[in-house]
Amino acid sequence: MKSVLLAEASQTRRRALSALLSARGYAVTALPDLDEAYRALQRSTTAAASYAAVVLGWPEYADGTVEDVFGLLHSERFEHLPVLILADSASTGAVNWRMTRPGTALLQWGDFGEAGEALDQLLRPRQTSGPELGSGGSNLRVLLVDDSPTVRMAFAKLLRRHGYDVEIASNVAEGLDRAANQPFDIAVVDYFMPGGNGTELIAALRADPATEHILAATITGTYSDTIISESLACGAVECLFKSEAKELFLARLSSLARTVHDRKAVDAERKRLQGILSSVGDGVYGVDPEGRIEFINPAAIDLLGFADASELIGRGAFESFHHTSEDGTPLSRPASYLNQCYADGSQVLAWQTAFWTAARRAIPVECTVYPMRIDGVRTGSVVAFRDISARRALENELRWQAEHDALTKLHNRAWFEAQLEQEINRLKRSEQVSVLLFVDLDRFKYINDTAGHAAGDQLLIEVTGRLKSRLRASDHLARMGGDEYAVILRNVNADDIAGLADGFRKALTGAPFVYAGKSYRITISIGAARMDRHTASPSEAMAHADIACHIAKNAGRNQTHVYTPELGRKAAMDEDLGWSARLEEALRNDRFVLCFQPIVPLKGLEQEPYPAAERGLWKRQLDRNPNSAALYEVLLRLRDAQGELVSPNAFLPTAERFGLMPDIDRWVIDRSLRALREARAQESRHLMLSINLSAQALASAGLAAYITAKVVEHNIDPAMLVFEITESHSIADVASVQALLHELRQLGCRIAVDDFGTGFSTFSYLRQLEADILKIDGSLIAGLPDDQLDRTVVAALVSIARSAGKLTVAECVENSAALFTLLQCGVDYVQGHSVGMPRLQLAANAALSVVESQAPPRAAAG
Repeated sequence: MKSVLLAEASQTRRRALSALLSARGYAVTALPDLDEAYRALQRSTTAAASYAAVVLGWPEYADGTVEDVFGLLHSERFEHLPVLILADSASTGAVNWRMTRPGTALLQWGDFGEAGEALDQLLRPRQTSGPELGSGGSNLRVLLVDDSPTVRMAFAKLLRRHGYDVEIASNVAEGLDRAANQPFDIAVVDYFMPGGNGTELIAALRADPATEHILAATITGTYSDTIISESLACGAVECLFKSEAKELFLARLSSLARTVHDRKAVDAERKRLQGILSSVGDGVYGVDPEGRIEFINPAAIDLLGFADASELIGRGAFESFHHTSEDGTPLSRPASYLNQCYADGSQVLAWQTAFWTAARRAIPVECTVYPMRIDGVRTGSVVAFRDISARRALENELRWQAEHDALTKLHNRAWFEAQLEQEINRLKRSEQVSVLLFVDLDRFKYINDTAGHAAGDQLLIEVTGRLKSRLRASDHLARMGGDEYAVILRNVNADDIAGLADGFRKALTGAPFVYAGKSYRITISIGAARMDRHTASPSEAMAHADIACHIAKNAGRNQTHVYTPELGRKAAMDEDLGWSARLEEALRNDRFVLCFQPIVPLKGLEQEPYPAAERGLWKRQLDRNPNSAALYEVLLRLRDAQGELVSPNAFLPTAERFGLMPDIDRWVIDRSLRALREARAQESRHLMLSINLSAQALASAGLAAYITAKVVEHNIDPAMLVFEITESHSIADVASVQALLHELRQLGCRIAVDDFGTGFSTFSYLRQLEADILKIDGSLIAGLPDDQLDRTVVAALVSIARSAGKLTVAECVENSAALFTLLQCGVDYVQGHSVGMPRLQLAANAALSVVESQAPPRAAAG
């Protein structure tokens, strides 16, 4: 990989160029000014030693450092080093310098995307090689036993001169005493000694567990087969001779030393592995191919409830703890999947089963099985497992949250759409008829705004109860969001559809809604769509019911309407074509409007009285966090002919159907960066923007290149940009999105995952997408601070986010009392109308014009 030195004062341009060159395979050292570049070049001994090329941004003005750098590159030492210059325009100075120096290329910043190709042309392939360096060993302790003082002195001196640590003894008793009180690696023992031969000492060393590790060799002045045989028989590993050449003596002793070093290395590795095995939190055990336990770590013993390893070593793992399935059904040995893995040497990852403790209690576990091989021969298997009881409980809670609405406890849209798909598939195989109802509360916004959010919540709960009272056991009901419900009525008479729909309307409107002593009239608009074997898809059925509901509303509200193809086609076409034309005209004539909603840090909230006063809260929190950037989410609105701002809920569905989302997203990106650049000039505080990317935009070609180009064009620090991934359930090509997000993070931008915690698949996306921020869905915040289940789930999600190193944002916080609960749960940031309303201007230090005084549905910015 070629090394390139890059120097550019603009952080945005430096990051963009560094990312581009890194993606092309260069190792880039990016420096912020020419002064550092000069020092880096001076430190290199030759031009080729450190850098294959230099890339410089042409400075706006020349000073002494600039002259030093460009003079250095002109010098004999660096004259052959390729240099690429990037300038805002082809200035005379840049052109002249390029003309006077060989091996130099010049690009304008507007063409920075061609820098990789330009650098490739400047460089020639180079190959470098270097020597491999080795390392020596450490001193070994040698016990030298000989009755001759002359021999002891000569051989001790020889051994010490060659790095051995030598202790001497004159007889067997003295040698045993030395070995008992000091550590030794090798013993060299004279065969013939008064008071006992050396073989007696060697045998005694081998018999004592404290000294049996010492490698012993006899040394003698007499060559005799008998001496050699006796020496080896008593445990010596070598027989040395006093008369042999010193080089041969040292070579034979070196062989013993290598054996000691090898054994020490093996022992150290064994101790290291035993330490790891003992300290690891997961249970680990090893079995032979027959499933007998050969080792087990303390964590596994503790998880399984046994007293110590002796209760399990040598016993079969199947008989000990995985003999029965989780539901209590006994397993036969051949039917045990783990037993098959032991026998076959199979590798298994994250397999879930149940282990039974010593107290006969089943615990759910997740196992990983690896075949164990020594010298290429399979000797058994190693199994790592962990107790997943807590995870199971959390999964069950999250699964419930993924399928239910927190306020009404009804099933939610995702669950309902799955049931609708099943119903349509069932109808295709029968002659039966079912009906889909869309139910819309006509006066919900009025009650919500005049009586308060608590009244609105109570109204939704009461409407839920009235709807449930009309259902049969085979019917399905769900809250689709806001004030909308959907109902599947199975196996109905086709002639009764209108009457059934109106029956629901009458049941809901028959009695007023009473709250705080006041009575409110409820009116309902219901759209009904017939479903039978000819219904093509769930989306068609939902579109028909939605159109029928719109017709009912447009006809004066508090009505029911049954979809017919003639009226439905006309209504849908009129609405879609009208919106399509308006959106295309808005793109052409800049009729879209950006709004900015504060995302506020929670740190320091404890200084607020309880409950916090909503007015000016976002500004107070920013003041309490002076080192934090002012972060805003970009929201999109459309200005209509009367000058009013239209919520994106009204036009984004049509934009998606007509494939306009990529163009809208790019408009939002360009105008957002332009707004950030303009605000930056007036603000002392750092500003950050969070920009939503739709599923269609994520799938469009060239998005990363477009963002990079706009960042460079507006000279924006990419660290000030967060891109939100919305509608993750509709991302079809996760691999492509991963690549796109990786490019954006390489550029310096951050990534947020929206609606975190609402779908069980969220956790798989958390593993796959490189996210920095997780935005907890507003449906999980709505019940705070009173709903204990919501509180538990939010705290669990924050814990998961923190363990993954992510920041958290709680969305749609409409209740200031919930802020303190979110602070206790560990949430980092909050966003919602109780904290800060969407605003037309981007600023952190002024009172801004508020776009909406009420709380509309949250909308993505393109």
